[in-house]
Amino acid sequence: MIDGVPDDLDETLVREPRETAAVLLDRLVELGWTVAVAESLTGGMVVSSLVDVAGASRAVRGGIVAYATDLKRSVLGVDPALLEAHGAVHPRVARQMARGVRDVLGRDGSPADVGIATTGVAGPEMQDGQPVGTVHIAVSTPLGTRVDSLVISGDRDRVRREATHIALRRALAAL
Repeated sequence: MIDGVPDDLDETLVREPRETAAVLLDRLVELGWTVAVAESLTGGMVVSSLVDVAGASRAVRGGIVAYATDLKRSVLGVDPALLEAHGAVHPRVARQMARGVRDVLGRDGSPADVGIATTGVAGPEMQDGQPVGTVHIAVSTPLGTRVDSLVISGDRDRVRREATHIALRRALAAL
């Protein structure tokens, strides 16, 4: 069903992002950490899942939907040479988006503690030479940044929903 995701994770995927979002927010509050989200592929679904939970303002700094490639550069600070060489659908782009959103949506000169980023191809057509279902999810914390690259089968809606669920789970696992 989902290429690039370990079998045990696929079996434990929460099908309701609100449940994962609530657990993630509880953990962030417990740590006294904040979260910022940069989205392309998911178009705001990740941050929406977070703010759907009552009390989200205790940890959520905000979200940026940088759907257009030029916004990834101008708003999130993604390297223009990287975008020129590989396009917006690349693991290093996701990494730079996650790091960049921490700075952009930080507070008083300090970055947000956690940055979540999504980029990929939901379809219906290939983009930047990448097939439909290609997804890159990055989670950045003070301890480092992890990028997961995978392929999700299904239609546009399914790719976006699964990417949202996985992004929330990856963020939770990073804490």
